Amino acid sequence: MKSHWGSLGQQLSTVRTGLTLTARNGWICRSCRVNQTRRKLSTSSTSTNTALRETKDKPYYVTTPIFYVNAAPHVGHLYSMLIADVLKRWQVLKGRQAILSTGTDEHGMKVQRAAELQDVHPKALCDANSETFRDLAKKANISNDNFIRTTDPEHRDAVEYFWARLRDSGYIYETKHEGWYCVGDETYYPDSAVEKRVSPLTGKPYMASIETGSAVEWTEEKNHHFRLTAFRDKLLQFYADNPEWVVPNNRFAEVISWVQNNLEDLSISRPVSRLDWGIRVPDDPSQTIYVWVDALINYITVAGYPVWPPGSEHARGWPVDVHVVGKDIVRFHSVYWPALLMALDLPLPKRVLSHGHWLMSQQKMSKSVGNVVNPFFALDRWGVDTMRYFLIYNGAMANDSDYSNEFIVDKYKKGLQGGLGNLLNRITRPKNWSVRQVVMSVCSKQFNSLPEVIDVQRGHLESIVGVVAGHMEDLNPTRALREIMDFVFETNKFMQKATPWDRAKMGDTIAVEKIIFYAAESLRIVGILLQPFIPEKSSEFLDRLGVSHDRRTFQYAELHADDTYGTPMISVGEGAQSSLFPPIPVED
Repeated sequence: MKSHWGSLGQQLSTVRTGLTLTARNGWICRSCRVNQTRRKLSTSSTSTNTALRETKDKPYYVTTPIFYVNAAPHVGHLYSMLIADVLKRWQVLKGRQAILSTGTDEHGMKVQRAAELQDVHPKALCDANSETFRDLAKKANISNDNFIRTTDPEHRDAVEYFWARLRDSGYIYETKHEGWYCVGDETYYPDSAVEKRVSPLTGKPYMASIETGSAVEWTEEKNHHFRLTAFRDKLLQFYADNPEWVVPNNRFAEVISWVQNNLEDLSISRPVSRLDWGIRVPDDPSQTIYVWVDALINYITVAGYPVWPPGSEHARGWPVDVHVVGKDIVRFHSVYWPALLMALDLPLPKRVLSHGHWLMSQQKMSKSVGNVVNPFFALDRWGVDTMRYFLIYNGAMANDSDYSNEFIVDKYKKGLQGGLGNLLNRITRPKNWSVRQVVMSVCSKQFNSLPEVIDVQRGHLESIVGVVAGHMEDLNPTRALREIMDFVFETNKFMQKATPWDRAKMGDTIAVEKIIFYAAESLRIVGILLQPFIPEKSSEFLDRLGVSHDRRTFQYAELHADDTYGTPMISVGEGAQSSLFPPIPVED
């Protein structure tokens, strides 16, 4: 493939003044490296604080994995996108600039073989399938700021530059490599990580990865290696200094164990004779860069690497705040990636969030079994926000989750229709009171005491925001959403106990105002908190409640923070069909 060093060199020349930046941000302009002595290898531990540099005005930066284009998107891809989207939207809700990047991983053996099977050029396959992932992000209302493709020229520039810096730092060497390679996982496995299995379809024995069950094949070839073992101590020290770096902790324990017991130098290239579809090794056109090295660098390509002018290294978000990944690719992000960054003295990601997989009837989704969920069909059938709600509510980080239409219907009826929608109707539709008049009246008064049932509700109301914010800080959007919905259910119970309808019949206006005010405040704060999770429905929810668009940020998610709402911006409707969450026409 043609190199783009010329255009990159021109860009770097514009930021060359004072660029001996190894100590500051870990890179040197290529022309400045010509006469420099190769840095000596060192396994000594440098301060991990420099790897987690902070800037006060850095945008929040969250990423999804970039997805392989050898096959169509599935519900697991959608889940990764949704988690990252909720994390980004939460930061925006709090008033912070935030960046979300997603995209497609378009090089490697899997893509090359998929193209061969379809008798098309790999780039044609990539163009078509990458667009499908882009369409999925748009359809699911993902607020991504970037959609990167590893076939983009800018990314190729960054990969070539990164490789050259690794080479000049002395961390790359060439040797013969032999071992078990898995095309499906795009990685080598040591002998201890493979086992003999028998195919249930053919009865023939084959070797497979113990971890993933994917078939492996024995390969012998000459290629380039990265001195990963040189970073064993630094990695383990970094893990010890940052005990919450990988979430959940059971996955972090697996990472630490793997580094302690299985770390080997990493093969980072493949002979062109075996893998033609990828980025060539600079100065060695007989080799193709290992797809995972290529893919991982996408995260800093998006952040502008290597064209980082002095003082602006963090302007586009690096270091990343959260990498959202599936459990099957944790090792690549929490072992290989930090070691590669350490080798160039670049800041490390702040956290890695790993989620479980989605199963169907407790079985792994598989095309051969016929139980793969098409996310486009699911979004069309159930609605975008219903799917967003279900996947976040039922998803899990530490374990796998089960997917079924029955579960979706159940969560819709109990949570969205019977919980949230019903509560909104109970407060905004009755003719016995006006939410706007209640808000105006109560905000002009001070109550010395409240009945116990209202006081309990006020206590829940004053604590809910802090609890939800804590779960989001812990990178647990599922717990946060469930906390919000538990509060919705409690508010429905509050209405049932307080019986404002009966009070209205008795003419007890003061009691009605107190009940409806705290119920309406509960609704208002719930609507604000739900915006990252179900953005379209929460917007309509707040419209029905009459909350001004400029009063929907996190700072207004507080009791008595808004005295202007209560007049609906749209019709609140009558009957079930005009509810925010109407009955589902077909449930199975």
